[in-house]
Amino acid sequence: MATLELPDHLIERLSTLLEQLQQVLPEPRQETDFSAPAFKWQNKQLKAIPHPKIIHLDDLKGIERQVQKILQNTEQFLHGLPANDVLLTGSRGTGKSSIVRSLLAKYKDQGLRLIEIERDDLSDLPEIQKIIEHRPEKFIVYCDDLAFNAEDENYRSLKSVLDGSLQSGSSNFIIYATSNRRHLLPEFMHENTPVTRVDVPQYTELHPQEAIEEKISLSDRFGLWLSFNPMDQNLYLEIVEHYLAKEKIAFSDQVRAEALRWCQARGQRSGRAAYQFSKHWIGSQQLNSQL
Repeated sequence: MATLELPDHLIERLSTLLEQLQQVLPEPRQETDFSAPAFKWQNKQLKAIPHPKIIHLDDLKGIERQVQKILQNTEQFLHGLPANDVLLTGSRGTGKSSIVRSLLAKYKDQGLRLIEIERDDLSDLPEIQKIIEHRPEKFIVYCDDLAFNAEDENYRSLKSVLDGSLQSGSSNFIIYATSNRRHLLPEFMHENTPVTRVDVPQYTELHPQEAIEEKISLSDRFGLWLSFNPMDQNLYLEIVEHYLAKEKIAFSDQVRAEALRWCQARGQRSGRAAYQFSKHWIGSQQLNSQL
């Protein structure tokens, strides 16, 4: 029996078509490995993160009050007691996301698990709830850098989940979110301007105050708010000294001057800038010692 041989150009076209189909088609659904301590919601699947980055609470300086409040809320949650969803807001690089991530190192052995979700996937929150509803672990669903534009409708999905967010003993799901903005939806000057003219445009909001209330109500649904303020120079240098001491590197006048130049070049004093400078300085010193 004769075999059919396809021309080379046709084989190439078929291969290209198959590659394009693989990019468009969703990934095959896989069972979630719940032995992992952390997960990321991606492509409609809960993907395990076996070895997440470890952050220790001892490394978080200048935010002791915020740490204490989030620890108390998390322990209530872990013990099956009523607890609140948490919104952490304020200046960039001040430890908002680090606090949430550090909870995993402290409470992993007590059954705490972390699920990271992107803002654009918040409409999938009910699906995540269904996947974990019968699990014995306690899950923090974590959304970093949460904010919405005026046309974004994903905030409605988050509102519906937060609406009944006061946790009871049977719940294993809570939401922690960070944002640089206190109000998660944009507000405009015209919304605070009284409508006094008759010849206003056809699509002007007739009840602007109700529109404002709608925008503010999202952040109101978080039961616990934690604010983070910019740090002063002394605290910035204290954080640098802390990280250097962990590597047994002295905090000299030279280090102090270089650390200040570093934050001035970046235009911010923050825990993130201090940590990044520390990595730069520790790495450069260790490299010089090897040469």
